Amino acid sequence: MKLIFYILLLLLLSSCGSNNNENNENNNEPLIPPLDVVFVEGGYIISPTMTNLYGTPIIMQDFYIGRFQVTQQEWYEVMGENPSGFVNDNNPVETVSWYDVILFLNRRSELAGLEPFYNIDKENADQNNLSESDNIRWAVTINDDANGYRLPTTIEWEYAAGGGQISRSYIFSGSDDPTQVSWHFRNSGDIFLDGMWHWPTLEANNGRPRNVGQKPPNELGLYDMSGNVREWIWNWHHEEQLTPASGEWRGVRGGSWVAGEDAGRVGFRDGMPPYFRTYELGFRVARNS
Repeated sequence: MKLIFYILLLLLLSSCGSNNNENNENNNEPLIPPLDVVFVEGGYIISPTMTNLYGTPIIMQDFYIGRFQVTQQEWYEVMGENPSGFVNDNNPVETVSWYDVILFLNRRSELAGLEPFYNIDKENADQNNLSESDNIRWAVTINDDANGYRLPTTIEWEYAAGGGQISRSYIFSGSDDPTQVSWHFRNSGDIFLDGMWHWPTLEANNGRPRNVGQKPPNELGLYDMSGNVREWIWNWHHEEQLTPASGEWRGVRGGSWVAGEDAGRVGFRDGMPPYFRTYELGFRVARNS
């Protein structure tokens, strides 16, 4: 009788465990906590006068954007490794390519129980990628209605950096003084540097990225948008066009610990090859509202 009782008990426990697993799958319960994002209210563009968006008739849709740049700890939790050159859990992750970031965003979405935003086709080359030096050229398309993590567009990034609907028209994200709100080559080391940019001097001064969120935020509560590491965005980069349909480089926004103060202006735009990795280049997430 005891043997029969134990067999029945084991069968019952096994059945309960199976039901729990099915419930978890059906409920799509997240395996990892959500990232800290800020709601950005849409509307007509309100932006500093020295930006690409000033006076445009664009009406923004609501969206979410990361309060902080993605940290090395957050990257490691998803990817199982840390590619950064300046290793510190609370520093922004850096030395990641645009392609690396796209993979991270889809995996992070899945772990959070969200629908991945990107379709990644590694077998076919992106016809909008005009680079002759890019040997990756994955064809990456989007799921417009997906609720997963994604990169901000260049317009979303600039709108948020400029303070959105509560913009005070600062030149930098949250201030007219770059040193107050950002890390740049002058203040990212042990002492404040005067004079022209000079890499040996910057290196000798122990210039480096810093923990996210150490400087005051902008009007929306967003940190480091004018400088810690530069940030990948979704769009292609073109000197004359804000949102070109094709290109050789992907857009990069914001200043960095190794750049001059001017790179931290809300309206400053730059680009890099999507396969490129460097100690000054990371990202922050966005999501549809």
